[in-house]
Amino acid sequence: MKKLLAVFAAVAALSAHADETLTVAASAVPHAEILEFVKPTLAKEGVDLQIKVFNDYVQPNLQVAEKRMDANFFQHQPYLDEFNKGKGTDLVSVGKVHVEPFGAYSEKYKSLTELSEGPDGINVAIPNDATNEGRALLLLAKAGLITLKDPTSILATPKDVLQNPKNLKFRELEAATLPRVLTQVDLALINTNFALAAKLDPTKDALIIEGAESPYANILVTRTENKDADAVKKLVAALQSPEVKAFILEKYKGAVVPAF
Repeated sequence: MKKLLAVFAAVAALSAHADETLTVAASAVPHAEILEFVKPTLAKEGVDLQIKVFNDYVQPNLQVAEKRMDANFFQHQPYLDEFNKGKGTDLVSVGKVHVEPFGAYSEKYKSLTELSEGPDGINVAIPNDATNEGRALLLLAKAGLITLKDPTSILATPKDVLQNPKNLKFRELEAATLPRVLTQVDLALINTNFALAAKLDPTKDALIIEGAESPYANILVTRTENKDADAVKKLVAALQSPEVKAFILEKYKGAVVPAF
């Protein structure tokens, strides 16, 4: 009997120290890369971080809302707010990690000046989701290519363009497809994670790019009832560590900047 009790005690002790699994949906670059960087740290703290890469901006939130994943890492707060409002979900941010300065790219023009002095009526591809579409138009307005009815609206659409002296022709497409159509349009407004995945260098290739002061910090998101979970707190601490800050600065060299 004593031997049996000792076995049960040993099993209980092992169970107590077993890894807790935390599943996170993420965009491939840079989100999954940053998560892979912190994975060994979390393993030492008893958290088995499982990362699943997605190539769209809808499924990661649905997966978390439907309790198929514990958290996600791919979006900024304006997008999350709009998603919650449109889908009736109650997902929450548990921490800011980095900013990916949004950029405008072209295979046909080498500079903003060349584009500005070129022909009118060029084709401009922008994301078709509400917040990134507004973000793209705000960047074009900041560059002086258009003016908007409300120059502060993060939900602007082409219908909100007040002045369009170059007669830009807008094509609204899914964000993930924009690098693939770059050769088919004159200008494309591309999220940095998709730009990096397409081997574009935002600091060198973008004709227009947001500054580090961009309000669109990328966040770790989970369900309301999960925000205080021990494993989630450990992940937030790891993502906001000095080691991650150094990793971001070294690996992405300004294409991605820490937001903590």
